[in-house]
Amino acid sequence: MPDLALLSVIAIVVLALVFDYTNGFHDAANSIATVVSTRVLTPRIAVLWAAFFNFAAYFVFHTEVANTVGKTVDSNVVSEAVIFAGLVGAISWNLTTWWLGLPTSSSHALIGGFAGAGIAKAGLGVLNTASLEKTALFIVLSPLFGMALGFLLMLANLWLFRRSTPAKVDGLFRRLQLVSAAAFSLGHGGNDAQKTMGIISALLVGSGHLQLEANGDLPIPNWVVIAAYSAIALGTLSGGWRIVKTLGQRITALKPVGGFSAETAAACSLYLATFLGIPVSTTHTITGAIVGVGATRRLSAVRWGVAGRIVWAWILTMPAAAIMAAVTYAITVSKLAVAALILAAVFVAVVLAMRRNRRDVEPAMASGAGSAGARSSGPRTGG
Repeated sequence: MPDLALLSVIAIVVLALVFDYTNGFHDAANSIATVVSTRVLTPRIAVLWAAFFNFAAYFVFHTEVANTVGKTVDSNVVSEAVIFAGLVGAISWNLTTWWLGLPTSSSHALIGGFAGAGIAKAGLGVLNTASLEKTALFIVLSPLFGMALGFLLMLANLWLFRRSTPAKVDGLFRRLQLVSAAAFSLGHGGNDAQKTMGIISALLVGSGHLQLEANGDLPIPNWVVIAAYSAIALGTLSGGWRIVKTLGQRITALKPVGGFSAETAAACSLYLATFLGIPVSTTHTITGAIVGVGATRRLSAVRWGVAGRIVWAWILTMPAAAIMAAVTYAITVSKLAVAALILAAVFVAVVLAMRRNRRDVEPAMASGAGSAGARSSGPRTGG
């Protein structure tokens, strides 16, 4: 007879790694948007470059961020159902914003989902306000810091190379951007993968498979660390091209010197936050840095309408993921859980089928319109 409790824990660990994978492909754009939009690397090579350095973070960073995230909800309240609901809420929001092409924060979706599920089970008192305050504060500070540093780095580069030819500057920063893209991807892996580590460790403590350390910290097993870094790297390999377009092209047009400045500024922000144990959004950080770089030319160089849509998505991320997780928790612990899961699976299947049909119809319509236009165009007479 299989141990159903153990099987449920294993299944939720796998789901957490699936979230980490979606984090990778959702945030792949953060790592490669600038280096692709400046044509320093092709998309295929860029994702390989980013994925490698996502995993290389294993050898650089400790697990302070994992502890901050894992202690968002009181460990006495954490259960398989709470973690499951939190992950479903985060994944649902990730997929929704990926579909819409909005570079929102997977990190804040996970924290919001975890908090929402905990509240659904035992009320607001289960939340660790210190962890949430740090996270909420850096929703504002991380993009502002990235923006300020990106602005200053870009100004410094413009001044240092003011007497150089554009061709020389372009050639130099094309090479330097390989370094800055690697540095940013390292920071991305180091901060973002740790959030999944924290969730898995909280699950293992809540289910009785691990015990809190003497100082109250979560134990982070080495296999959890390796699995989380591997999942985010594999997710990055799958890319995120909708969001690449928004970050790399629609906010502001970048040249290699701008891409280098933005990535370097964002990497510095990520390293600082990771060493302080603060879970920040790589999305917020790189977006702020890109805006700062664009603003050095003139304020109108930044498409503030696109940036405004992104900011609204940032504001909504934690509450939206929390609501999705709370609803999922209520369904999971109800007697109708199985029926609800079946209906959800049917709904997903219908949406995917409709999406496939739309992809099949649009090219056919386009080719039909092209043929009609070709037939209607002929030699014209008159003026």
